[in-house]
Amino acid sequence: MLKTLYARLALVLAGLFTVVGVFFLLLLALATERFEQELTQKLNRELAAQIVAERLPFDGEQVDQAALEHIFHMMMVINPKVEIYLLDPAGRILAYSAPPGKVKRARVDLTPVRRFLTGETAFPVLGDDPRAPDRRKVFSAAPINQDDRLQGFLYVILGGEAYEGIAEMLQGSYVLRLIAGMGAAGLLFALLTATLLFALLTRRLRRLSAAITAFKESGTLQPIAEHSNGDEIDRLIAAFEDLAGRINAQMAKLRQTDTLRRELVANVSHDLRTPLASLHGYLETLLLKDSELGDADKRRYLDIALKHSARLSRLVAELFELAKLNANEVQPQREPFSLPELVQDVVQKFQLRAEQQGVHLEHRIERHELPFVVGDIGLIERVLGNLVENALRYTPAGGQVKVALTPGDGRVTVCVSDTGCGIAEQDLPHIFERFYKPSNTPGGDGGAGLGLAIARRILELHGSVIRATSTLNDGTAFTFDLPANAT
Repeated sequence: MLKTLYARLALVLAGLFTVVGVFFLLLLALATERFEQELTQKLNRELAAQIVAERLPFDGEQVDQAALEHIFHMMMVINPKVEIYLLDPAGRILAYSAPPGKVKRARVDLTPVRRFLTGETAFPVLGDDPRAPDRRKVFSAAPINQDDRLQGFLYVILGGEAYEGIAEMLQGSYVLRLIAGMGAAGLLFALLTATLLFALLTRRLRRLSAAITAFKESGTLQPIAEHSNGDEIDRLIAAFEDLAGRINAQMAKLRQTDTLRRELVANVSHDLRTPLASLHGYLETLLLKDSELGDADKRRYLDIALKHSARLSRLVAELFELAKLNANEVQPQREPFSLPELVQDVVQKFQLRAEQQGVHLEHRIERHELPFVVGDIGLIERVLGNLVENALRYTPAGGQVKVALTPGDGRVTVCVSDTGCGIAEQDLPHIFERFYKPSNTPGGDGGAGLGLAIARRILELHGSVIRATSTLNDGTAFTFDLPANAT
């Protein structure tokens, strides 16, 4: 039970209220005692002087025992709480009204007595209690003068033994008991109210704890509460929900990545198996039938093996390139460069291949004075090369491949279009995935399906997006843009 935050808060609060309650009661009792002492001393301030004025306890140099007996008897009748002591000028006790054996002191310190007599100090003034060596009480005192000579002091203890301590005061005072009871009731009510408020305040924390436990066990995020207060607990709940959402998204992404990894392994195995099997078959045929084959057949077999070897080498190189791009091992080295010049170089690179295929390859620039763009010239050249090569692969003889540059608002748009077989609508959203090949891909060396994935990743590293539009049997266009150089 004490493991919960609410139980610990309630226990700490109960202890705190208990300490405060005890401190309050002690303070109340002490203040009451001091008030009663002050009141008693002020009311009986002239008591000793009045007794002395009524009858002197000295007869010449000797103590008048008859006068003392009269004074003791009179005070016992009037106020039995007081105790009367006759002191000499040095403070020694000469006589007293207490029973024999009760007085423990032989003398009384006269310093408080003189302060009392001057009247210049604040009340209450506490003096020595002859009955207890370590106790002090309020008193009334008066000097005893005879023939203009100080003979001693009349020292009257006002409290006697009726009020020996705080417990007796509380026990003997209905008002004090009432105040103490009301204080205890108030503290108890405050404690109950505070524990109820703590229960209300920690309710959201309990819900959050239950939601975290459920999320840990099942991975599902349960609704906690509406965020209305905007306090620290609400911010904690919002942070947890955001964190849980991110974890779920990352878990989904990990599952998707795992699925893609499996597909990648399957696709790589398939794409590597085909050229490897062909390469192995033709080389094995050359070894087994070397004496039976003519020079023309041997050369044809070697050409086919070389073709499969080149295809395998290109596939492995593209796989490594895409892996490094996805792992952010390749970072663009951005610099201003002339995009028209780069496009012209790429077009010239593929011009011979286009002529051999009977495809017309051209580039068109909307305005000759295009601004420089900012990017990694080597990576952008790779993008343009992949797009042009892909367009030539799917464009039949007599078709056209065009690279166009168009200036925009602080950017330059690049469009690589062809008049080839086009892409079916259901295939269009997937063409940038690794190893994906459209359903209408023609036979032969259609590539490994990595060129568009590499192009998209390079443009993502440049903060750009590549888009594709296509019409089946009418052609395809790939478009992306790059930021113009500001200076």
